[in-house]
Amino acid sequence: MIDGVEVSMVSFLGFRFINTELYSYILSLSFLVVAIISPFLSGIADYTGSKKKFMQFFCYLGATGCALLFWFDPDHLEISMLFILMASVGFWGSLVFYNAFLPEIAEPDLHDEVSAKGFAYGYVGSSILLIIILIVIMVLDPTDNKESTRYMFLLVAFWWAGFAQVTYRVLPSNVHDRKPDEQYIWKGYHELKKIWKELGGLTNIKKYLRSFFVYSMGVQTVVVMAVLFSKKEIDWGNQGDAGLIISVLIIQFVAVFGAIAFARLSKRIGNIRVIAISLVIWAGICLYAYFITTPTEFYTLAGIVGLVMGGIQALSRSTYSKMLPKTIDHASYFSFYDVVEKLGIVVGTFLFGFIEGITSSMRSSAIALTIFFVLGLLLLLFVKQEGSIAPLKRKSI
Repeated sequence: MIDGVEVSMVSFLGFRFINTELYSYILSLSFLVVAIISPFLSGIADYTGSKKKFMQFFCYLGATGCALLFWFDPDHLEISMLFILMASVGFWGSLVFYNAFLPEIAEPDLHDEVSAKGFAYGYVGSSILLIIILIVIMVLDPTDNKESTRYMFLLVAFWWAGFAQVTYRVLPSNVHDRKPDEQYIWKGYHELKKIWKELGGLTNIKKYLRSFFVYSMGVQTVVVMAVLFSKKEIDWGNQGDAGLIISVLIIQFVAVFGAIAFARLSKRIGNIRVIAISLVIWAGICLYAYFITTPTEFYTLAGIVGLVMGGIQALSRSTYSKMLPKTIDHASYFSFYDVVEKLGIVVGTFLFGFIEGITSSMRSSAIALTIFFVLGLLLLLFVKQEGSIAPLKRKSI
């Protein structure tokens, strides 16, 4: 007990942390790793035409980390947290290259729709897996120790890597027929420098990325910490883990409709206005989270989170893609988008854990996230509607 609040403390590298505080720091580190390496790797991927290979590497890295969580041991926390780091780096690293395929598989006027469908199908697939896990844990394994939970990490890993094969079979390889020479690593660095200079002249994109950086601190932190918040701050009674899984399912299913609904709304009033509306809702979510205590209240919160989560993730990506000049260096351009997002999450998750460490309450961390959404909204007011940027003339290196 700390100041009347029950917390679980763990020892890690000789230091004492609140368990969820440590988890926040590990996630923050994983996003920092992706932010550091992804621009350089994206430059190489663009120069060599190997986006899909890099995407496969990170996918398999993440699936391996997930599978290794089968051996998670609180008594050997250092190695166990390494597995979580691997899984997170693999997942978020693969998305850098996944996002970069959007301009290559869809015309600009279809970016919102295709982006929304991508997120929607992802939510449906993960929901199906969650239902299977719920049945196994709660129905097929009625024991108190829930030994089957460990095997679910293996199931997730095989599901992740297995269904990815469908994607790899369909996605194009080396669309622009790049033929790199032996100096591809050095050329990848030059590709990165070239994109950085070009972004310097794209005022609207820079304004958008500033806003995106700030509100990503809030959005993605809520996404990755919501379950832990509910487990620690909500009185589930005899519902236990079943209530948590149901909450995630609510978020996932509602996110399917949220992604599609927000994409359709953007056709009427524009992406920027829809993102602004969602940021207002996100701020309200954080304020509401501070006060809730019952499962019913959290189910309501989960539904609202799902609605705006699917919408803002899909529209953020498609809005950026429609702002890009005509280019064949999609991985390099999207690496900067992902770096901005990951650095935002680094700050968000670190502050979330830091504030909890000081106050011993995740509620204080949740209320602090409101600031990111308000600032993100204010910065978004300076961004022009997408589609106003003229094509950029490129010079070869």
